[in-house]
Amino acid sequence: MVEDNEPLRELAREMLEGLGYAVLDSGHPLEAIRAAEQHEGPIALLITDVVMPEVTGPALAKTLKAVRPEIKVLYMSGYADDTCVEQGQLEAGCPLLGKPFTRDAFAKRVRELLDSPMS
Repeated sequence: MVEDNEPLRELAREMLEGLGYAVLDSGHPLEAIRAAEQHEGPIALLITDVVMPEVTGPALAKTLKAVRPEIKVLYMSGYADDTCVEQGQLEAGCPLLGKPFTRDAFAKRVRELLDSPMS
């Protein structure tokens, strides 16, 4: 999980761990790339903010997919879905979870993606 807002990142990590998921988290995309390259086990899902300093969530996802093609991606954003698409930050139909979100909505979206076939 990559989120530059530390309190939100900590809360989301706690939510995921409470659901039984193992979580690698980072506050910066470049740190996340290094962590993914060094991590020996599988990484099933990248959860990333869309807008971050230096590297956007979509650019991060593209980089990680080159190293780990099996990884699925869930984007998070405080902007409306259509705003992210209109501004060219995301393609239409990309998995997106709006902030703020509830624990149940987060858990449901993560499970849906993990259970979905590779696209």
